[in-house]
Amino acid sequence: MTAPIMVAMSGGVDSSVTALLLKRRGVPLAGLFMKNWEDDDVNGACAAEDDAADARAVADLLGIPFHARNFALEYWESVFETFLAELRAGRTPNPDVLCNREIKFKVFLDHARDLGFETMATGHYARRDERDGRFRLLKGRDPNKDQSYFLYMLDQEQLAHARFPVGELEKSELRRIAAEAGLPTAAKKDSTGICFIGERDFDGFIARYLAAEPGEILTVDGVPVGRHRGLIHYTLGQRKGLGIGGVRGFPEAPWFVVHKDLDGNRLFVTQDPDDPHVLADRLEAGQLTWVSGAAPAVGTRLTAKIRYRQPDQAATVESLDDGRLSLAFERPQRAVTPGQSVVLYAGEECLGGGIIERGNQRIPEA
Repeated sequence: MTAPIMVAMSGGVDSSVTALLLKRRGVPLAGLFMKNWEDDDVNGACAAEDDAADARAVADLLGIPFHARNFALEYWESVFETFLAELRAGRTPNPDVLCNREIKFKVFLDHARDLGFETMATGHYARRDERDGRFRLLKGRDPNKDQSYFLYMLDQEQLAHARFPVGELEKSELRRIAAEAGLPTAAKKDSTGICFIGERDFDGFIARYLAAEPGEILTVDGVPVGRHRGLIHYTLGQRKGLGIGGVRGFPEAPWFVVHKDLDGNRLFVTQDPDDPHVLADRLEAGQLTWVSGAAPAVGTRLTAKIRYRQPDQAATVESLDDGRLSLAFERPQRAVTPGQSVVLYAGEECLGGGIIERGNQRIPEA
């Protein structure tokens, strides 16, 4: 008999089709909606009530049991407080990867088990299989939607209990399946960004929790070109929202953030996209996790991503000492950003990765 599966139903089309596909396979299933944020902004884009209603409507259409749980406290303690701490430290965190490990594939799974389900399914564009007793996390079939990058923090135990039915589909096919089945979420717009921020103004949202101290914006040669709103509002490689324009003696060309000087509260920028302050061919990472079950050997040639949607970059593992990774790239990488994740691959398999601590790009001396 097929083991029952609890579907993480977000109210979006991906999780809706996940439930539909499992239903068609005759799998015993139920849906569970998780609320991860207490949204006190009536104009906010994170409309949990609407999403819950959409998820329930899909469950009703499919004739499966539906449950809802509030994980806002767990999310705050396990994800959001880390997010704020990273911003204070001058880094650029990615809360989605931590949310997957701590909430979606931990707290959610615990609640699913309480309801009698040992296996869970999500709408992630990824795949998994088992070889010789080891579970592999694989890229989704649709290269434009692959979400294995966000799942690299899972461990073998979590992966063993996870299913990703839509990982075999391309997005256009998924939309077609949803429309033909008459799912109420078939044409629903995909969610973007971090749920607790949604499409609201990032600066305004973060200002509720962190104080920002304005300071100078300097070129890499130390020439003042503007004022920043607070270093927490910027990330390496950023082009938009710098407020620099019409500076005498400089061309009308975009400016890029290259360094955040926390001690001096200064933001450094350049107009040269190939500036050595922008490019790095090596990085160091910590907080390593290996979804594959084991770290790659030193000297292994593989591919890596330092941000979601980045094409695979050829790299070599230079060292793995005391939980730290040193990685060398064949080609220099733009804006290697502390706080972001570097994720390693062997072909289609996601091996794991870590949190970037630094790249070897030049640091302004001004």
